Parts: sequence; structure tokens; C-alpha cells
Amino acid sequence: MSTDQEAPESQANTENGTVVEPPHTELAEHELTIGELQQALAQAEQKAQENWDKAVRAQAEMENLKRRTQKDLEDAHKFALTGFAKELLSVLDSLVLGLQAATGDSEDVKKFREGSELTIKQFESAFAKFKIEAIDPINQPFNAELHQAMAMQAVDGVEPNTVVNVFQKGYMLNGRLLRPAMVLVAKAAEKKPTDSPSIDEQA
Repeated sequence: MSTDQEAPESQANTENGTVVEPPHTELAEHELTIGELQQALAQAEQKAQENWDKAVRAQAEMENLKRRTQKDLEDAHKFALTGFAKELLSVLDSLVLGLQAATGDSEDVKKFREGSELTIKQFESAFAKFKIEAIDPINQPFNAELHQAMAMQAVDGVEPNTVVNVFQKGYMLNGRLLRPAMVLVAKAAEKKPTDSPSIDEQA
């Protein structure tokens, strides 16, 4: 065989004047223009920003959840005695009523009063230890958030809306109301109608 016959087909095609196109490659098929690259970069940056925003929101939600959980735990510790304290208030009320009803000068009455007063002081000491504070608003302005008005009465020389009597003390536990104070509130005195002049006086 001749050397001309052994030459590659591509060379023969060139010699015959035929232009041979370069073979298609994967790189050539995926060549991008600068504009397309910039668009892809902008999309990637936007996606990254969206993911960053989501991460920031998730972090903020976790912090809020942590704070709420911490507050719930603190409240649970602070106000765990709420039900028990209310039950104790009923016992204290009975002692106070019994002391008020104990009248007379006999030795038995005196001993009863002394014992009741001592027990009441022990209650008050225990309450103070557990942040249970009494509300005794005598001569103070009425506060609907802390006081319950049982009645209103006109009282000379007293500003309207002033507490003039406390039927039952209120109590708070760690700054939260356990029960309102039951009170009597002063109201403005009713104005007496002035006598209108008669027809004869006007004539």
C-alpha cells in the first residue's frame, strides 16, 4: 500500500479542501457569557442572603424561646406557693375573726387573745419570709387593681375615692395579687338642693 493511502482521513479531507470542524466537547457546550455568569452570581448572592436572613430569624426565635422558658421557670418558682398561700389566708382570717370576737376580761379570754395574737404574728413572719405581703390601704386612694370596693359612703372631711375602712386585708405574692383588699370607699357628699324662691318673693 502507498503512503498516501495510509494518511489519516482528516489529512485527506484537508488536502481535498474540506475544512474539518473541531470535535464537540462538554466544555465547549457549557461555555457561558460574562452576562450569564454575572446573573448566576447575583442569584447565588440572593440565595445566600435569604439563607442568612433565615439563620438570623431562627437565632432570634431561639433567644426568645430561651427567655420565655427562663421566665416560665422563674414564675414557677416564684408562684409555686400560690394555692397553698391562699389556703393559709383562710386560716389567718379565721384567727383574726376569732380574736375580734373574743371580748371580756376573764383570764380564759385573755389567754385566748394572747395565743391568737402570737399565732397571727407567726403567720406574718412566715409570710414575710416567702414574699407574701399584706395590702392594708386604710386612708389611701382606692386602686381597682388591688382593692375591691364593698360599699361607698360619704364621709365628712375625707376626699372622695379614699379608703376609709378595710373589711379584709389583701395579699400579694412576689408582686402578684393573691387577693384584693375588701374596702369601704368614701364618696362625694350629696349636695342638698337649694330652696328656690317662691312666686311671692319673686314678685
